[in-house]
Amino acid sequence: MPSLPHAPRRRTLRVACALVERDGRLLSVQRSATMSLPLKWEFPGGKIEPGESPAGCLRRELLEELGVEVEVGDPLPVFAHDYPAFSVILHPRRCRIAAGEVTLHEHADARWLTPRELLSVDWAAADLPVLEAWRALHGTGAE
Repeated sequence: MPSLPHAPRRRTLRVACALVERDGRLLSVQRSATMSLPLKWEFPGGKIEPGESPAGCLRRELLEELGVEVEVGDPLPVFAHDYPAFSVILHPRRCRIAAGEVTLHEHADARWLTPRELLSVDWAAADLPVLEAWRALHGTGAE
C-alpha cells in the first residue's frame, strides 16, 4: 500500500511576552503594517532564542524594540495558539520598567491601557488568553 503524503509540519515558535504594568495600566503595542499580523495589538516581546530563558528573552527584546530595561517578575500560565501558517507557545511574564522611556523601534503605536480599555483594541489572537488571565488576576475578567 502506498504511503500517504504527510502534511507539511507546522512551524512552532516559542515566544515570551511582557505584561508591563504601571499605575494599574498595561503596556500594549501595535504591530507595524509590514509585520506579520499587521496592525494587530500585542504584548511586547519576541521569539525565545535557543538556550535563552523567557526572562532573558524579554530583557533583550524590550531593550531592542522599546529601548527600556525591565525587571521580569512572575509568570502567568503558558498558552498555545495555532495560526494558519504557524503555531505559537506564549510564555507571559509580569514586568515593570526599571530604566528608560518607551521608544518605538519596530511597532506602529504603544499605549498604556486600563483594564477596560484593553478590550477596545484589535488583539492578535494568541494574546487574548494572556489578556484574560491578567484581567482575572486583577479581578476585571467579567464586567
